[in-house]
Amino acid sequence: MSSDLHVNNKTNKTVLVTGAHGFLGRHVARSFARDGWTVTGLGHGTWDRATADAYGITFWHSADVTLDTLVTYAGKPDVIAHCAGSGSVGFSVEQPHQDFVRTVANTAAVLEYVRLHSRHTVVAYPSSAAVYGNAVRLPIREDALLAPASPYGVHKLMAEQLCRSYAIHSRVAVAIVRYFSIYGEGLQKQLLWDACAKVGRGESSFFGTGEELRDWVHVEDAATLLKTAALNATPACPIVNGGSGSGVMVRDILGELLRALGDATPTFNGTPRPGDPKGYEADIAAATAWGWAPTIAWRDGVRRYATWYAGRKR
Repeated sequence: MSSDLHVNNKTNKTVLVTGAHGFLGRHVARSFARDGWTVTGLGHGTWDRATADAYGITFWHSADVTLDTLVTYAGKPDVIAHCAGSGSVGFSVEQPHQDFVRTVANTAAVLEYVRLHSRHTVVAYPSSAAVYGNAVRLPIREDALLAPASPYGVHKLMAEQLCRSYAIHSRVAVAIVRYFSIYGEGLQKQLLWDACAKVGRGESSFFGTGEELRDWVHVEDAATLLKTAALNATPACPIVNGGSGSGVMVRDILGELLRALGDATPTFNGTPRPGDPKGYEADIAAATAWGWAPTIAWRDGVRRYATWYAGRKR
């Protein structure tokens, strides 16, 4: 199913956002739209007109991301922001083949479409810090050892390798962002969502030690970075880290969240979840060299998330 959802344009630049109905995808769509781009979305889900307008979706096509659907719906965009794909370590452990299809096969379809049908199109691909696995040294640079510790990380690395292959052998212009912990209002999974749900049940105990280090980047900053990556895509396939450049202990971020919710101090059971690394902190020098910088501090972002979560129940 497809529909036209018209938004006023300020430029003739066009972008296809795969997975535009998803958490990162819709913010990427809005970031491009705010700069006057015409945004086409392709993926699963449905929009009401008000929400589509809010995220700048001009055209929406509800379909799997395959070579056939791209031929049918993609047109000849200036950019493909390929946000469709799996977004869960847990899902990849439980359903590795489906995770492969959602991440690797989708990416192959996008790259092949550009090679065959739209050679001027550049591709911006959101990868993950999961490709690093359990990092030996922090902060993590882009040239660090790649040793993913989960099927999710393996599949993201395979997608990256496809991007590099098409860049080298077919001269497709690509840029890759390895995101660390993306969060923000509206995300209904992962640590903050799970923690809010636990608080609602009167629980405050969590997996791990609480000393696990994560680098948190707000989704609005993450979206701006993927747009910036698209503008820097070349057949050299540059790769940058997407984070804040500062690690925060899980104990601290959950403490801030629970305080904002008016609840107790978190406790930890000492048992890590399968596939979860001990520590992540991004070296973001390559991303900032593009002129990008994070704008939302993690404490402010966590309080915003708590306010959003509390408000959604009213």
